[in-house]
Amino acid sequence: MVPVSTQTAAPPEGASAAPGAFIQDRLAGWVSDLTTLHELTERLAGTGTLDSALHEILSAGAALVGAGRGLLVLEPSDGGGPSRTIGLGLAHAELGHIETVPRGATAYGRFLEGIPDTDGPLASPDILGDTGLDPRWREVAARLGYAASYTQPLTTVAAGRLGVLVWLYDEPAEPPENRRHLVGVYARYAAEHLTRLLELERTRAEAAAIAEEFRPGRLPQVPGVRLAARHLSAPEGGGDWYDALTLPDDALGLAVGSAGGSGPSALAAMSRLRAGLRAYAVLEGEDPVAVLSDLELLLRLTEPAAAATALYAYCEPDRRTVLFAGAGHTPPLVTGDRRTEFVETTLSAPLGMLSCWEAPSVEFRPLPGETVLFYTDGLLRRTGSTTDRAFARLHSAAAGVPKVLRQDPGAVADHVLRAVLPDGQDRSGGTEDVALLAVRFG
Repeated sequence: MVPVSTQTAAPPEGASAAPGAFIQDRLAGWVSDLTTLHELTERLAGTGTLDSALHEILSAGAALVGAGRGLLVLEPSDGGGPSRTIGLGLAHAELGHIETVPRGATAYGRFLEGIPDTDGPLASPDILGDTGLDPRWREVAARLGYAASYTQPLTTVAAGRLGVLVWLYDEPAEPPENRRHLVGVYARYAAEHLTRLLELERTRAEAAAIAEEFRPGRLPQVPGVRLAARHLSAPEGGGDWYDALTLPDDALGLAVGSAGGSGPSALAAMSRLRAGLRAYAVLEGEDPVAVLSDLELLLRLTEPAAAATALYAYCEPDRRTVLFAGAGHTPPLVTGDRRTEFVETTLSAPLGMLSCWEAPSVEFRPLPGETVLFYTDGLLRRTGSTTDRAFARLHSAAAGVPKVLRQDPGAVADHVLRAVLPDGQDRSGGTEDVALLAVRFG
């Protein structure tokens, strides 16, 4: 932790220090405090996610007030969320004990409830000895072994109440005046930083919700095949997508693609590409090259500066044949008991970069019990490896699917994601969108 100045505001009683020495001592204390505050705010400014900022604020404030434990409750007064409670030196069960105390019995609870006259910091220097406090609050304090607390609200003029900080002392204590001032200044800066991160978090959540609306609500059920899909969203929202639709004569149209960029523009491009491909698949589904040729024309007319990749497959489950064409897209991967290999495809530039369509389609016949994986290149980029190593990692993951899981395409997809991606990225994290469509043939 960054050390905090312990310079006193005035010389000790009875000391015969010269006036000049006293002034120098005061100045040294101010400089030390400003240096500490600068270092702490710089460290906070380096946090780019809401969770990392919350933990940094809680631990930095604990250093300023000299406490070993504490909690931070994020609960924006506008009701827009997100709401979180994190602890410092407190286990999850201990946080649960504290939350059993009625909010009206604690300073931080009254602040969060918006009760008047609770909008400033408040010290409780002796919880066990203060008979005016709620008995439940004293009971929990005795059980968890803290004897004093200091509460600091987090507010801004524009956003209002954001949350509250509570630091806990093992013995009766309260921070001195200069520490209170420092933590108050730090809390004002922290609240402004949290406001920006909250806005970013809400924007990302809205983008993810919009992107989810653009994806198929449910996959079609066609005799002879079983389908499963997985999508991992990037923080900024990306343009990776998948689709599956039924076609005449019990055929099935399968597609994956990726629109370049991120954010709202990528989401808009992705929705137009998916809608266009659906229309062309119905009109020319038996000819994947014609479908992608029409999609190429659509992209050049509507978004001449954009580029995208796509792979479209026309599948006849009863004949167990897959006819597909790709535009700058990664090749499918087939896996089963007898083989795991990438399907050989023809080379083609991405959509938006072709003057004419030249790459022919490829026919592929999966064996009974095999699963074909259609995926976007975000899956490879999330590995953090070179392209060759990423492909090798994907191949190894598919080949290593346990036999007991091969009957379920969803289990195959989950196993591949867990094996390919770094820890934790199979559910969240990463900077790339990922779309994965698994098709198992009976």
